[in-house]
Amino acid sequence: MSKSQIKLSDEDIELLNTKIGKKYLLAQKKLDLAEALKMTRYEHDMRGLQEQLVHLQNWVIKHDERVIVIFEGRDVAGKGGAIRRITAHINPRHFRIVALPQPTNEERGQWYFQRYVNELPKPGEMVFFDRSWYNRAVVEPVNGFCTQEEYDIYMTQVNGFENMLVESGAYLIKLYFSISRKEQARRFKDIASSPLKRWKMTPVDKNAQDLWDEYTKYKDLMFEQTHTPVAPWSVIEADEKTEARLTALQNILDAVPYELDEELLKLAPSN
Repeated sequence: MSKSQIKLSDEDIELLNTKIGKKYLLAQKKLDLAEALKMTRYEHDMRGLQEQLVHLQNWVIKHDERVIVIFEGRDVAGKGGAIRRITAHINPRHFRIVALPQPTNEERGQWYFQRYVNELPKPGEMVFFDRSWYNRAVVEPVNGFCTQEEYDIYMTQVNGFENMLVESGAYLIKLYFSISRKEQARRFKDIASSPLKRWKMTPVDKNAQDLWDEYTKYKDLMFEQTHTPVAPWSVIEADEKTEARLTALQNILDAVPYELDEELLKLAPSN
């Protein structure tokens, strides 16, 4: 049976008859019901989770809570795209996306965690780190950007640093986007062949496939030493971007004991 001849349930038909479903059906040059249904389900599920994130953010604002979400993973694992999609509908005045550039000479002379401390959320704020202090756990040692001594010092301090964050009342959520070597190679090829995406390719990216095993070694060490009861890692299978985004957002919602915003519920349209 071809994709365009798949058997649809009543629920499937109802989904495809929504505005979202019609959008994906009309956008196709060649009818592919399976793909349209897949994307419609994704959009439907994503919107539901995004609505929950609005409630979570309102709870954070109301109670002066602080939420830190770390997105880590190999190059082109989809971290940046996931952050943008997850945060698309929350109040921009009460969250920040932090993607720090290479440290300056002054920052190199500081305590390693200092530049990240400067970016931590204030009360009533959420901060999403597109890479974080875990650069020193994997990227830096693999690429020779830090010494062995600097790496060793970092690994003895990171758990204590995170314990202090949690003990101070912050919610710390650590997400690792995991992709296969084959999928990473495919994404690199896609970027390199696109004039609109080529700017994303860095020297570190170009070496990622050759250094795959080194990245794996340091990643495993990172999990072994920093997956703690206070600050555990959640591994997100990221070969399928849509599923990875849904899973990441669900992890965030599950990690914070927020309450539904009753005022928003009153304003929600009835079905």
